[in-house]
Amino acid sequence: MRPDDWHLTEDVDDFLARAGEFLRSRPALHVTPLTAIKRLRTRGAAAYGTQAPLFGRLERAGEVRATFHRLPSLGLGLTPLTPEQADTLAAHLAALGHSLPYVSAAHDTATAFAEAWQRHTGATPTLRTRIRLYRLGTLTPPQPVPAGRGRPVGEQDHEQLMRWCREFATDVGEVVTIDADSWAGTRFADKRFTFWESPDGTPVSMAGVNPMVAGVIQVDPVYTPAHLRGRGYAGAATVEVSRAALAAGATDVVLHANPANPTSNALYQRIGFLPVTEWAVYDFAYTEPEVAQ
Repeated sequence: MRPDDWHLTEDVDDFLARAGEFLRSRPALHVTPLTAIKRLRTRGAAAYGTQAPLFGRLERAGEVRATFHRLPSLGLGLTPLTPEQADTLAAHLAALGHSLPYVSAAHDTATAFAEAWQRHTGATPTLRTRIRLYRLGTLTPPQPVPAGRGRPVGEQDHEQLMRWCREFATDVGEVVTIDADSWAGTRFADKRFTFWESPDGTPVSMAGVNPMVAGVIQVDPVYTPAHLRGRGYAGAATVEVSRAALAAGATDVVLHANPANPTSNALYQRIGFLPVTEWAVYDFAYTEPEVAQ
């Protein structure tokens, strides 16, 4: 495989025109790059920072076989690659002088790229986390349904919504500022949220969804404060937003979960979500060059 089989661009519209059909051919599996592209096109080029994003497509005989996206200050996101494809891309990006903080992809792809990146740059990869992708099969509300009801989050709930998003981000290890000034620039701002509230109207859990892309709606995040967990609230909130997604015309409803958390994984499977694949995120550490004495 030749490095020039990889075509790189900073133009999101050009990339989508050439690789969009490939990404939309498996929208549930490709929901992450599709969502990132939609956010860029909605918010503008500065959605993820001041530097330009980078996109790439692997093309052979006029057919797109794989893609990557690199957003400013973030790592590399990949669609599935063979070890040879991963090695060619790693060599190509290293030769161009790129420095990557991490790679995120399906487990085998992420591992192959991490090993190739180490060979070509000397960077040491460390597995940060594994993530399981689920796709909704038959929606099955939990039994018994906890007392209460779901309702859309409104402007009057904004302070609580921001507080819960901060708590969620802390739980999953995201380093992000979430307050009134920064809210519009966070990944949470373009989501629609639903609270599950107790019979007296007190919110006890929340679930959010991303805007639909290529017929797919992604549930993210799902959060219940620690002292309210174990009562079925998260399942009820997830069912509520999943039902609304289907009613809105989604052909697929997906979500991600940490496979190391047996409680959330069991919950999602009980209400009808089926595992699709596992993701891995590898962080890269670089050795500082020695300074001559």
